[in-house]
Amino acid sequence: MPIFKRDSGPAGEQPEEHRLQAKVVSPDLDSDPEARVVGVVPEDDVFGTADGDGPNYRNVGWIATAVLMFKTQVGLGVLSLPSVLHTLGIVPGTITLLAVGALSTWGMYVTGKFKSRYPQVYSFADVGFMLAGQPGRIVCAVAYWLYMTIIAGSGLLSISIAFNSMSLHGTCTAVFVVVATIITFILASIQTLEKIAWITYAGFISLVVSLLVVTIGVGVADRPAEAPQTGPWNKDLHVFNNPTFGQAMGAIGQQVLSVGATPAFFSIKSEMRNPNMYNRSLLLCQLSSMSFYIAIATTTYYYAGQYIASPAFGSAGVLIKRIAYGLALPALFVSCTIYTHVPAKWIFVNILKGSEHLTKNTFKHWITWFACVLGCVLFSYVVASAVPVFNGLVGLVGALFGAFLCILVTSLMWIYLYGAEWRTGGAKLKLAVAAHILMALAGAFLMVAGTYGSVLDIKASFDSGDTTSPWGCADNSNSV
Repeated sequence: MPIFKRDSGPAGEQPEEHRLQAKVVSPDLDSDPEARVVGVVPEDDVFGTADGDGPNYRNVGWIATAVLMFKTQVGLGVLSLPSVLHTLGIVPGTITLLAVGALSTWGMYVTGKFKSRYPQVYSFADVGFMLAGQPGRIVCAVAYWLYMTIIAGSGLLSISIAFNSMSLHGTCTAVFVVVATIITFILASIQTLEKIAWITYAGFISLVVSLLVVTIGVGVADRPAEAPQTGPWNKDLHVFNNPTFGQAMGAIGQQVLSVGATPAFFSIKSEMRNPNMYNRSLLLCQLSSMSFYIAIATTTYYYAGQYIASPAFGSAGVLIKRIAYGLALPALFVSCTIYTHVPAKWIFVNILKGSEHLTKNTFKHWITWFACVLGCVLFSYVVASAVPVFNGLVGLVGALFGAFLCILVTSLMWIYLYGAEWRTGGAKLKLAVAAHILMALAGAFLMVAGTYGSVLDIKASFDSGDTTSPWGCADNSNSV
């Protein structure tokens, strides 16, 4: 299937193998009390018909959607942003953060438009099929699944750091990773985002409070924990810095991950009670998350300077770090839960699509669901155990998969939606098509260059001995 040609047929209709027949969902479900009753759900292009004998996949309100978006977006990445400012400098670091944030926000908007036009789309794998046929489906499916599960693996690593910090390395780090994996499996097995949204509120509050505690702690302390505790010390604040190409691209890769929640948004919109509220939820999420990022990153870096820790919780001393990680623990588990639940449900939907087992509480339904969740969380466990380098892992995932999915593919999605008439369209359409081609090229560049920088970062961490060994027992709370 050519990449710049939409399928013929009403509303971009897809081949029968790729879609389910669907009824039009009323845009007024939020105001319809009947829509709130479990089981009263119209036939859906992704989940089929729900008759009450199974989970209600379409019951997330717009505020809960915004919270889910925020927590999917704000999590692991924010802990590395202050160190990114030190690498790039405050001015270039803030500019690049705003730039990748703008690109990501536009990609999220395009994702919502694409889902509205093609309601049968549930993931970037479906998008890949529409853009480039079966090869596109395979490439996007692999990138999507690895992106989501490796982020979950980064979350498991962060939880092990939290456990080590809180307990002062009470036991082997490998044990903490196993405990984090088991708890994540239990939470991610919750079947609908509506129910996960309830724990997401707790995760949202815990993350905000914990980061405020660290920011205040660094601000009121005489000096950061990593700085010399006696005598003169120099923050070495970099308004502009001169990093190597690899260092700069690795840092930008971390920024891409911090705003790279786009791959989860197809699934989130699919479970909205009123999908027409998507843009409202997106606007609330992005305004709050980007403001939060800039405020936390710049303030923490200003007070800690070159002695900023990554993750940032280590910047204010042992006591504050233990308190902050204790407060943030629910948020870390929620991040792992979402990034395990979403890819697991994608596999689950594809296995049972078109079958009554997708929406009925049958034996096959439950066995398939638990197997999907278990497979995803076990892969994330392997990632967390085999690559115990927080900054490098975050940057690698953001560059390799985040730039590809959130910038490159979303740019092609816009061209698929609106670019077919570029030859006969006006100057504005031609200019918009050209801009999206440049965005796609920028995404490709960030993917290659950022991966290079992140690999160098991981290699340097292992060569210097500043990290723990794979499946090791050593304390990782002070080495990453």
